[in-house]
Amino acid sequence: MSPDPGRPFTVEPWVVREPSLDMASMGVTETVFALSNGHIGLRGNLDEGEPHATPGTYLNSFYERRPLPYAEGGYGYPESGQTIINVTNGKIIRLLVDDEPFDLRYGQLHRHQRVLDLQAGTLTREVRWSSPAGKTVKVRSERLVSLTQRAVAAICYEVEVEQPALIVVQSELVANEQLPTAHGGDPRVEAALHNPLVAEQHRSDPSGATLIHHTRHSGLRVAAAMDHEVRGPEGTKITSESSEDIGRTTVICRLQPGTVLRVVKYLAYGWSSRRSLPAVHDQVRAGLAAARYTGWDGLLDEQRTFLDDFWTTADVEIDGDAELQQAVRVAVFHVLQAGARAERRAIGAKGLTGHGYDGHTFWDTETFCLPVLSHLQPDAAADALRWRQSILPLAQERAQQLGFSGAAFPWRTIRGQECSGYWPAGTAAFHINADIADAVRRHVLITGDTDFEREVGLELLVETARLWRTLGHHDSSGEFRIDGVTGPDEYTAIVDNNVYTNLMAQLNLRYAAEVAARHSRAAARLGVNAEEMASWRDAAKSMRIPFDEVLGVHPQSEGFTHHEVWDFEHTPAEKYPLLLNYPYFDLYRKQVIKQADLVLAMQLRPDAFTPEEMARNFAYYEAVTVRDSSLSACTQAMVAARTGHLDLAYDYLAEAALVDLNNLAGNTDHGVHIASMAGTWNAVVAGFGGMEFDSSGLSFAPQLPPALSKISFGLGWQGRQLRVSITASEAEYHLVSGPPMRLRHHGEPLALADSPVVRPLPEPPFVDPVEQPYGRAPQARHPGG
Repeated sequence: MSPDPGRPFTVEPWVVREPSLDMASMGVTETVFALSNGHIGLRGNLDEGEPHATPGTYLNSFYERRPLPYAEGGYGYPESGQTIINVTNGKIIRLLVDDEPFDLRYGQLHRHQRVLDLQAGTLTREVRWSSPAGKTVKVRSERLVSLTQRAVAAICYEVEVEQPALIVVQSELVANEQLPTAHGGDPRVEAALHNPLVAEQHRSDPSGATLIHHTRHSGLRVAAAMDHEVRGPEGTKITSESSEDIGRTTVICRLQPGTVLRVVKYLAYGWSSRRSLPAVHDQVRAGLAAARYTGWDGLLDEQRTFLDDFWTTADVEIDGDAELQQAVRVAVFHVLQAGARAERRAIGAKGLTGHGYDGHTFWDTETFCLPVLSHLQPDAAADALRWRQSILPLAQERAQQLGFSGAAFPWRTIRGQECSGYWPAGTAAFHINADIADAVRRHVLITGDTDFEREVGLELLVETARLWRTLGHHDSSGEFRIDGVTGPDEYTAIVDNNVYTNLMAQLNLRYAAEVAARHSRAAARLGVNAEEMASWRDAAKSMRIPFDEVLGVHPQSEGFTHHEVWDFEHTPAEKYPLLLNYPYFDLYRKQVIKQADLVLAMQLRPDAFTPEEMARNFAYYEAVTVRDSSLSACTQAMVAARTGHLDLAYDYLAEAALVDLNNLAGNTDHGVHIASMAGTWNAVVAGFGGMEFDSSGLSFAPQLPPALSKISFGLGWQGRQLRVSITASEAEYHLVSGPPMRLRHHGEPLALADSPVVRPLPEPPFVDPVEQPYGRAPQARHPGG
C-alpha cells in the first residue's frame, strides 16, 4: 500500500517501508528506523552519514554534565543536569565510485527503499544510483543491533556495478561528530556539549580499529571497536588506520558487472565509570570476538529466534484497520527495544532513538512501559526496578535535603541525580515515588516472583512509604492530607490533595505495610516495626480524597472545579501546545488539563470509583483536557473503553499508536514517544480487553469497537502464556502454555486448561456522548465519524 501524502511509510503488517527517499521526513525516518537493544541505540541514519537530520549513536546512561541555568537560584535546586550524548558513530560506511562520493544529493537516484522488519529485527536499504559521471551502482545494506549479544551491532554492506568501476569503501568510527544545535542556543549548554569526548587511546589492525574516549565533565569512559569480513574480487585490498577521533578501514577493488563486493562490519561498544582503560578496551574486543565467532548469518539467526519467541506471546492482531495493526506492532517493537538489554539501567522517555528530553527517564517508565514489559519481557521489567533500587541512596539523600524521611526519587534523571530545573513540575511531582511502588506491586502480581518482592520490592516500598508518611499530615479532622504537590497534569501545579497522588500514595502505604508484614525479618533489617506499619495503614485509611458534591465529580485537586474554565473557543489551533504560548501562571489557575490526571487515577485505581463516578468524571474531564502531552491519548482511550465510549476509545487508540509513524506531535525527529507506544498496548489490553488484576487473580471485560472485526493479544501471567481473542459477539481465552488457571470474564469465573474457552459478550451499554474542548477532539476513525 502506498504511503499517504505527508506520511513517508507504506502500511504493511510486519514491516515499516519507506519506498523512496523523503528528505523532508528524514528526522522522522531516522527515529522510526532506529535500532536498539536497550544498551546500544543507533538512529536510522543513512550508511554514508549524509544527508542527515540528527546523527545519533547512544549508549544507555552514558551522559555528560551540563549547567542548569536559573534566573534566580534557590535552596535544593539541582546545580547541574545530565544529557545523553552522541558517542562514537560506527554506522558510517562511505562509498566512492571512480573517485566520486556516493551522495544522494548529487547524480541520479533511480531507486531508494528502506525497510524496518519487525520480525527479523533489521533495517535494510536498497539503492540504485548513478554518479554525475554516469557510473551506476546498486547498494544493499542490512543493519542490526543484537538482542542476544548486548555489546554488538553489525552491518552487511554490498555493492554491485553496472559498468566496470574502481570502488572504494571507507568504513569508519567517528567521535565528536558535528551535531545540530539542540539546546535552544544556550551558549553554556552548547559549550559543555561541544566535542564532549576526550581521546585516550586509538589503535588499528588490518581489519579494524578501536577508539577509547572519556567525557570531560562526567568522567565516563567509552570504547568503540570495529572489525570487518570482506568478500570481493581477486586483488581486493584492505587497510586500516586510526587517529584520536577517527578509525577507518578502507576496502578497494576493481569491480566488474555481475560481481558483488560484500563488507560485513562488526561493532562493539562498552562504557564504564569505574573500569580502567585496559579493562574497557578488552571488553569491546571480547564483544567483537564473540560477534565474529557468531558470524553475520549467526547474528541474523539469533535475532530472528529471539523475536520469534517474543512475538509468540507479544503479538497484537487487529482486524479492520491495517494502519492501526502496523502501528501497534511498531509500538510493541520499540518498547521491547527500549528495555530488552537495559540491564539495571534506566529506560528513557525516548528509549535510545533520539536526544529528546536529554535522554532522561521519568515516571513514564514505571506507569506506562513496565506494565507491558512485566507481561511480555519480565526480566527487563525486573531490571528496570533493580535500577531504581540501585539509585535509592541518592533518592534518600534528596529526601533528606527536602526535609523528609524515606526516598524522593528524581523527576527526571539519567544516573539518579535530580535533573529538573523547574521544581513546580519536577520536585513537586512526588507521585513518581508511588508510581515506582505500584510498578513493584504489578510486577509481583504478574510474575508471582516473591523473591523479587523480598529482595528488591520491599526496600523500594518501605522507603517510598516513609516519604508519604512525612510528606503528608493528619489535619484537625483526622484526614491525611498531601499538600503542595503536582500531579500528572503539568498545567495544574503546587496543589493540595491531588486525587491521583493521594490514591497512589494510599496504595503505596497499604502495600508497603502488607509486604513488610509478609517479609517481617527482611523488613526488620530495614528498621521497620509494627508501629511504623500501623502508621502507614492509618494514613492510607484516612487519606483525603476530595469530592465535589454539587457537580458529583472528583476535583482533580482541592478546589479545582471552582477555577475558571479556560476559554477554549477563542484559543486558536496554532496556540497549542499551550505551554509554548501562554504563561504558566495563567494555566495554573484555570480549568485546563495538559494530560490525563484524574482520568489516569481511574485507570490505575478503578477500585476507588463507582461506575457512576467513573462515567461522570470521564465526561467532566474530557471537556477540559487538551492533550498537549503524548501521554494522554492512551489513557483516555483506556478509560473511554471502560466507560462504554467505544468509538471514542478507538479514536484515541489510533492517536496514541500513530503518534510517531504519522508525526502527530510534530517532534518525532527527537525520538519515539515510548510511553505512548507502551500505552497503546495497555489501551488494547486493559481498554478493549478490560484486563484487571489483583491478589485474587486476573479478570477481563472485553468489548470491541464497531469498526473492528477482531482483536487478539497475548500476555504472560505467573509462568503462563495466555491469548485472548475478541470478536463482536464473543471472547476466546486460550492457555497457550503453563499450568491450569482460573480467571473472570465480565465477572463470571472460568477455568482454563487444555482447551480454549469461549464466552459471549454482553451488549454494550448506551452512553451519552462526551465533548472535548473546542478544536481538540481526536480525529474520528469510526464509521460515520
